[in-house]
Amino acid sequence: MVLLPGMNSQTKQEETAPDSTPLISNFNDRIRPLLDAVDKLRHLKVMDEGIQLPTIVVVGDQSSGKSSVLESLAGISLPRGQGICTRVPLIMRLQNHSSPEPKLHLEFHGKEVPTDEANISEAISSATDEIAGDGKCISNTPLTLVVNKKGVPDLTMVDLPGITRLAVHGQPEDIYEQVSNMIMEYIKPKESIILNVLPATVDFPTCESIRMSQKVDKTGERTLAVVTKVDKYPEGLLEKVTADDVNIGLGYVCVRNRIGDETYEEARVEEAGLFRSHPLLSKIDKSIVGVPVLAQKLVQIQAASISNFLPDIVKKINEKLNQNAADLSSMPKNLSSIADAVTAFMRILGSAKETLRKILITGEFNEFPNEGNMHCTARLAEMLDTYAAELEAKSPWNNNKETFLTEEISVLGETKGIGLPNFLPRAAFLTILQRRIEVVAETPVQFAQKVWNYVEVVFLRVLMAKSSSYPQLQSFIRRAGHNVMTKVRDQSIERVKEIVEMEKMADYTCSPDYITTWTRLMLQQQQFRDVMNDMSKPKVLNFEMLGDVEFGHLKDTQIVQQAFDIKMRLMAYWKIVLRRLVDSLALHLLYTVQNLVNKDMEQDITSELMGGPSGVGGIERMLEESPSVATKRDKLNRSIKLLRDSKDVVANIIDRISDYGEGSN
Repeated sequence: MVLLPGMNSQTKQEETAPDSTPLISNFNDRIRPLLDAVDKLRHLKVMDEGIQLPTIVVVGDQSSGKSSVLESLAGISLPRGQGICTRVPLIMRLQNHSSPEPKLHLEFHGKEVPTDEANISEAISSATDEIAGDGKCISNTPLTLVVNKKGVPDLTMVDLPGITRLAVHGQPEDIYEQVSNMIMEYIKPKESIILNVLPATVDFPTCESIRMSQKVDKTGERTLAVVTKVDKYPEGLLEKVTADDVNIGLGYVCVRNRIGDETYEEARVEEAGLFRSHPLLSKIDKSIVGVPVLAQKLVQIQAASISNFLPDIVKKINEKLNQNAADLSSMPKNLSSIADAVTAFMRILGSAKETLRKILITGEFNEFPNEGNMHCTARLAEMLDTYAAELEAKSPWNNNKETFLTEEISVLGETKGIGLPNFLPRAAFLTILQRRIEVVAETPVQFAQKVWNYVEVVFLRVLMAKSSSYPQLQSFIRRAGHNVMTKVRDQSIERVKEIVEMEKMADYTCSPDYITTWTRLMLQQQQFRDVMNDMSKPKVLNFEMLGDVEFGHLKDTQIVQQAFDIKMRLMAYWKIVLRRLVDSLALHLLYTVQNLVNKDMEQDITSELMGGPSGVGGIERMLEESPSVATKRDKLNRSIKLLRDSKDVVANIIDRISDYGEGSN
């Protein structure tokens, strides 16, 4: 038997005497504060916060005598009948009461219904019908019965529906699964004490309630067994409770329940006489027989459980309270004025601007360490490399090697005029250059479009994340952000097109690389002429930047040599053009992105959101907290109040536990 601080063996013997009636001792005076604290926590619904409370859970197969045991402990009549009598979790709070007049009431659906001993059974049935319906279905919504009565033990127990495998008429087909799930939910927490009611008429290992309790309490350290109907089947009972084939760690108590019209006092006298004089039952140790013994065991086990778990409950309450307080403080301030809304709006823009500056400009991605798509500077650099490679792949020198100089000769023929024969017409150079640029003209535009599509995704992602606390504002911010990006994109695309057009309009560079490259390429001209004029050699040469080229279709004429010169000039200049198309776009995009983040974003979104009737409406909408945020805020506030009230409840009781410890020394 569990001993609390302040108890001794003499106290134990006094409290386990089988004829000690009523079911109360001075030990209850020390238990009551502990139990009151837990009952208050239960009433506050602290279990809804995921904090389990020490609970005596009464389970048993149907017709095991479960209700009779509870009646004997409470001294009242509970509903009886065929099938499942208990259809909802019945929380029985028994409280010793000094007044000879008992006071009973039911609590359910947020209301309190007074009743009396004569009508309690009918009141429970009526309340059960209201909770679970008129039929034979069950419900997980609890019904609380408070019994203030002189002589009852200070106990709080949860009585669950009896286990039945077969559904009777009016019950759902899965009644067994429903009852099993409910029982497992209550007995699974380690804080639960399982009061397993077993009829003496069956083999204990075959009881379904034993199988269930063994699933969650394999060693039986939190299971107490009550053996009923001992008067009907006393044979072999002594061996059953002493052999303990089913691991009942907290032991057995054998009881005789009230029969017929016996009063509860008469039933106790009959029970004491039975275990004292029956030839078989009298051999069972007196410390494990009788309802009074059961009452005292339950009181002591319950008190020990509360004492053991209360510090952990206090810890969990504090942890949950701190977490909820932190969650509440992290939520946006509930806005009450236009000024508050404007301040919050500017804070959103400021935070978004800082994040975009990091990921788009400085290359910091600590906010998105595992999201590669948000490592923007790296992704933009990859896009630029791909763009440069695409431009190079579209170089005109990579194709049509078999028609070497054909185009240049044709253009020279169409651009010649009256003049000195050894001057190259500039028009020929520009004509071919423009044709070459036309081939790649769409590539820079497509690159810019790709970059801005990517930037828009990132831009809106950040804006939505920063404004997530104001869902009512997000549609405005998304639209404003999209409009800003559309404006910037359109302006940027036009600028890119201008850059391409400039390359078509004029041929100019101050880069010395042009002359250097052209000079080096022209060194190949003499070899080209020599091979062309040597009839014994194949008309193939390996030219720089071109590779192997066949030119058997050409003859050494002035126009061919001019065409060769123009081609080398174009090849030297093309390197400059490609470099400019890459460098100019890179600088333009970097400049435009920085302007977007540092200037355009704040100005344009603020102007769109606040400038005009729709903008004012957008700011005012920030004052209308979204239902989801309001629900979360209300839930956190209610949870914090509940936890603070719970913290106050347990604060005083910890000192009492310490006092018990000091009193035992």
